[in-house]
Amino acid sequence: MTATKNEDHAVHQSAPPTTELPTRWVGPLRLSGNAVTGDVEVPLATYETPLWPSVGRGARVSQKVDGGIHAVVVDERMTRSVLFVAPDAQVAYAASEQVRARLTELQDVVTAGSRYARLLEAHPEIVGNLLFVRFALSTGDASGHNMVTGAAEALMETILSWDLGLDYGSISGNYCSDKKATAVNGVLGRGRNVVADILVPHEVVRRTLRSDAAAITDLVVRKNLVGSTIAGALRSANAHYANMLLAFYLATGQDAANIVEGSQGITYAEVREQGLYFSCTVPHLIVGTVGNGKHLPHVEYALERLGCRQEAEPGVNSRRLAAVMAATVLCGELSLLAAQTNPGELMTAHRRLERNEVAR
Repeated sequence: MTATKNEDHAVHQSAPPTTELPTRWVGPLRLSGNAVTGDVEVPLATYETPLWPSVGRGARVSQKVDGGIHAVVVDERMTRSVLFVAPDAQVAYAASEQVRARLTELQDVVTAGSRYARLLEAHPEIVGNLLFVRFALSTGDASGHNMVTGAAEALMETILSWDLGLDYGSISGNYCSDKKATAVNGVLGRGRNVVADILVPHEVVRRTLRSDAAAITDLVVRKNLVGSTIAGALRSANAHYANMLLAFYLATGQDAANIVEGSQGITYAEVREQGLYFSCTVPHLIVGTVGNGKHLPHVEYALERLGCRQEAEPGVNSRRLAAVMAATVLCGELSLLAAQTNPGELMTAHRRLERNEVAR
């Protein structure tokens, strides 16, 4: 009788609705730099519907500037820190010196086990009898989470085989630092580090952003820099990088939890004779164009449309993706800060757009 009731219940249960994220293509953004040049539309998956027209306004600004947004990829690496346990600090120190001295041997271990991973550096750190070693690797077009973990396992086995008096502690010692807002990522690097900047003529600031260069620059200092400092922000001074990053990550099959460190970054501005200089430094973009999630039809379509499915050397497509992401961050950041220079504009825009009182 019980089984029959359960079967009846299963039969009459409604099927779960199809999960869909509201996604729109915004732009085009005009871009130049060492990873992408030209006009590119970008996909944003978000429930915060005012984000689309806000980024769109920044994109319109880019179209009015020679060269548009300059996006420069200045570094790229993925990291994994491993943890060894020594009897005391002296043994840990001696082992750390061996790790530094035998880096070439460790690099050969990584190369032998992967077509794309390459060991760039090993950074030891000692706390008491604990030895942390932070490995940094290049990972081609992959974001590299699994690639660096696999490499770290092989590296740990090799180091333990040297009989330095170490024991296994953990494959991840939190000194990486993955999906956490830390200082070490900013100091030593993690992910793709991109600087996006633009010089907006004064007339474009007035007409398109409805503001002026001095007001925006003052707000960058007072809100982003001073406000973030008194809040205790960690290597971060921006208005809302996370909004653009999450929307872009979801639309392109990225690991969305990486916006934790991804949203760390610094907005900087200056008033110049030619107009408003505005930049966004986004140093921790953990993104890739291959790997988990990239096989899904909507992700494949997005990467293809973004121009990130080129036949090219490993790393070219992911650098392009990172540069476009940083430029998208700049568009949304510039638009929001311009709105906040005007009393009431931000709330009025949200009310109108979220209640569908105007066409988006």
